[in-house]
Amino acid sequence: MAITFNETTRIFTLTTAHTTYQMQADAQGYLLHLYYGARTAGEMDYLLNYGDRGFSGNPNSAGSDRTYSLDALPQEYPSLGTGDFRNYALNIENADGSQCCNPVYITHEIAAGKYTLKGLPFVRAEENEAETLKIILEDPVTKVELHLLYGVLEKEDIITRSVIIKNAGKAPVTVKKAQSACLDFLHGDYDLIKFYGRHAMERNMERMPVSHESTRIGSRRGTSSHQYNPGVILAGKNTNEDSGSCYGMLFVYSGNFLVEAEKDQYDQTRIQMGLTDELFAYPLEAGAEFTAPEVILSYTNKGLSRLSQQYHHCIMNHICQGKYVHANRPVLINSWEAAYFDFTGDTIVELAKEAKALGIDMVVMDDGWFGKRNDDNSSLGDWYVNEEKLGGTLTKLIERVNVEGVKFGIWIEPEMVSEDSDLYREHPDWAITIPGRKPVRSRNQLVLDFSRKDVRDHIFQEMTQVLDKADVDYLKWDFNRSICDVYSAKLPADRQGEVLHRYVLGLYEFLDRLGRRYPDMLIEGCSGGGGRFDAGMLHYTPQIWCSDDTDAIERLEIQYGTSFCYPVSTMGAHVSACPNHQTGRTTPLGTRATVAMAGTFGYELDPAKLTEEEKEEIRKQIGRFKEYYELIQRGDYFRLTAPSEERHYAAWEFVSPDQKEALVSVVASKVRTNDPPARVLLRGLKEEGIYLLEGREYTGGALMYGGLPLPEAKVEYQSWEFYLKLKN
Repeated sequence: MAITFNETTRIFTLTTAHTTYQMQADAQGYLLHLYYGARTAGEMDYLLNYGDRGFSGNPNSAGSDRTYSLDALPQEYPSLGTGDFRNYALNIENADGSQCCNPVYITHEIAAGKYTLKGLPFVRAEENEAETLKIILEDPVTKVELHLLYGVLEKEDIITRSVIIKNAGKAPVTVKKAQSACLDFLHGDYDLIKFYGRHAMERNMERMPVSHESTRIGSRRGTSSHQYNPGVILAGKNTNEDSGSCYGMLFVYSGNFLVEAEKDQYDQTRIQMGLTDELFAYPLEAGAEFTAPEVILSYTNKGLSRLSQQYHHCIMNHICQGKYVHANRPVLINSWEAAYFDFTGDTIVELAKEAKALGIDMVVMDDGWFGKRNDDNSSLGDWYVNEEKLGGTLTKLIERVNVEGVKFGIWIEPEMVSEDSDLYREHPDWAITIPGRKPVRSRNQLVLDFSRKDVRDHIFQEMTQVLDKADVDYLKWDFNRSICDVYSAKLPADRQGEVLHRYVLGLYEFLDRLGRRYPDMLIEGCSGGGGRFDAGMLHYTPQIWCSDDTDAIERLEIQYGTSFCYPVSTMGAHVSACPNHQTGRTTPLGTRATVAMAGTFGYELDPAKLTEEEKEEIRKQIGRFKEYYELIQRGDYFRLTAPSEERHYAAWEFVSPDQKEALVSVVASKVRTNDPPARVLLRGLKEEGIYLLEGREYTGGALMYGGLPLPEAKVEYQSWEFYLKLKN
């Protein structure tokens, strides 16, 4: 069994293929964290250290025992008001205004299968793939219950955590803070790896020591944000790609979040993840409950690459869902950088003709097809087709595109409204604004209140009136600003702290309805590129536009950082025009394709402006991508170098699950005169296997330990792809 309970010691042990997670309901009733790490036998309560700690309080239940303090003991779910002055996971405001909850162990349940979460995305698993542990804690005064949920996917080395807070008492309470998972370590010196950024430069990897302070990262923007991603890694000081201990925490949520990491006065490390305590307060009447979003935990002592692969497998097999998760996705061309707002129906048809000639599978009509929209200052919310601009109905346009032999996709931004729109003039209260105040604008648009069912229902009806009449194969769902002026006209004053969480729940409800109505339509998420790139969105959209920055050299760093938590199959990546529209940089067409192939692969340019030589190269690129599709999208991914390393080469590798094939991609980020010879160490091969590469034989061990020599770059940003096949 993956989950066991020792009734004598009251120790819970969660076991995966390579890890052990252990906790204890102690004599005082508190749930203490004992161990999380490499799989081991035995009980770890001997690690607990008790002592009379100056100024560290003792719970009343400990009597005169001054050696027992929750300010020094590792806890599974620390709460404010128990004498623990470190970061806490829970804060309950009671009916009398006090802020205190003292949860102690009551009972538990162990069941086959994986728990589910109502209204939230979560890791899915068949009954034979997982087990669930539910531990119930209770505050003896208020009767507030905490249902701590643990899902164990043994083969995947994944443990999930969530908590349901239930008001089983008679008086109302308010949840002021609810983290989903906490890890307490008695020993160890750790680094925190986080992924920061901005619009058009998301998920830059940054590594910093966890020191004697509280480090907080997160989002208060209403989305998971461009600025910080809700995925972090706690790594040993010597941990690298190939070796060392590392712990991952990944939030399955698309709104505001908080990660807190600190080393305490006794050099113990605590890290926790969940909803932010800013702009959040959730009242619970008697009998009501609140469900915190899920956190995916994973551990390995085999280095960062292995941790990433564990997350990649989990997301591909247990988060993403629908027809396109494991089906080959189309190579598409998007009209945005080809035409921006300046297009007609004829423009799209011509793009379809060019696409077909190049071997592209789909044309996507981006922003500008609806209302009176010819720039980004109007018409969001008016989801009716501009038939004058398109030269007829959308149905007719799609028929014209399909006749050319390609599929059709469309862009939409359902959560937004322009002040210059029929919808806003009719329903100004549907926008998220504060009464009596002028709204904060961003891109001259406001955010619709998706916490309201009437708003969602209206937009859903408008969208489906368009989609029901048209054969749309792909939908790009965009979200192009952060949420400010947080207020909902539908909620009373004392419940405004619910707005942003209810907004995200409303978004999920909408996406779930949309996916059920159009199961054969591929939906790609987008938020000004990668501003909402998280496991929550991936539950509904199996791919997300990685960044609005399509420059191949910039994308090296963006896709590198993204790969720590998210698989290649989720990263929207295209070959764009040069000079690049964001940076002005010119890079070889082959390099742009090499980088985009480490993603979903497509094009973002006007084929009519290409030379015949460039068109022929694109045909070969598409053929090569389709040839290697399974290897790229389903293989194990290895980061061979970091883009910023001094050797001036960025390299990555895909290895098939059976280790019979590998594809190595390399980009020279700089060209230098008389540069020292470069090589890259491959990974994931069979040591004794003989691999064929460009007519020569190599052992896997030679390539992994001796390395693969790289050609000398002759032009700036030159790239190479090396395909290896195991000799029979």
